[in-house]
Amino acid sequence: MDTRRLRFLLELSRHGSMRAVADLLGTTTSTVSQQIAVLARETGVPLLEPDGRRVRLTPAGRRLAEHAVTILAAVEAARADLDPHAEPAGTVRVAGFATAVRRSLLPAAAALAAHHPRVELQISEYEPPEAFAALLADDIDLALTYDYELAPAGTDAAVEARPLWTAKWGLAVPAADAARVRGDGTVAVFGAFRDHGWIVNSRDSTDGDVVRRLAAMAGFEPRLTHRADTLELVEDLIATGPAPAVGLLPADRATRPGVTLLPLAGPDVRQRAFACTLRGREAWPPLALVLGLLAR
Repeated sequence: MDTRRLRFLLELSRHGSMRAVADLLGTTTSTVSQQIAVLARETGVPLLEPDGRRVRLTPAGRRLAEHAVTILAAVEAARADLDPHAEPAGTVRVAGFATAVRRSLLPAAAALAAHHPRVELQISEYEPPEAFAALLADDIDLALTYDYELAPAGTDAAVEARPLWTAKWGLAVPAADAARVRGDGTVAVFGAFRDHGWIVNSRDSTDGDVVRRLAAMAGFEPRLTHRADTLELVEDLIATGPAPAVGLLPADRATRPGVTLLPLAGPDVRQRAFACTLRGREAWPPLALVLGLLAR
């Protein structure tokens, strides 16, 4: 079996059309078709089946595409071992939350463009549950995720999670209500806003878990009135929303007028960011390079 043909099959499983594969690999649809046909003869099983006017992978084709990820990564790792000075080349598919993409991934992308142009990044904005699901399905190579020290996320045994950074968070409240806090510490801050609505993430439950845990320490059950996907929308809901509301925001964030960010201490609220890969994949040179840049 020629492992180069596995690349055609793998990219077809990812992109769904021979035209997309041809464009990605700089060849023709005829070549893609021919190479996969040869691969089918080499393996002795049909890899494609008709799907209307297009084709799709057979169950055997999908299984071989799954094996192709490991096989091609092993080939690249072997080449790097034999020639450690060889320039990494390949496409690394990354999914992560917006803050990690801005803070960690975009600087890495700039470094790749300047010094390693043969390594390409494909970037998608995903919340942690979405990123973990895509990683386990082998739809991506790298997931940038987060949790909080007060609500640690469980990880699958197949996933290797590498810490990137931690960031303190505070409670964003309407500026007109900031003076209602009596006492010091996180519990006092939470207790002062027991009658307000609470804003949590619309695509991940982690910050909601933190809010509930700290509210319980302050002796109340929070009313989760809004769910927002962006930090900007959290601020807008606090400043101009239909009813008083509060929500967690990064402690170093410069907030808009009408919003005050109160510090939380004792216990602190700390968000932790991670770079997650499937175990054993980190040796693939393009992915190893990206992980090294993220760790700087």
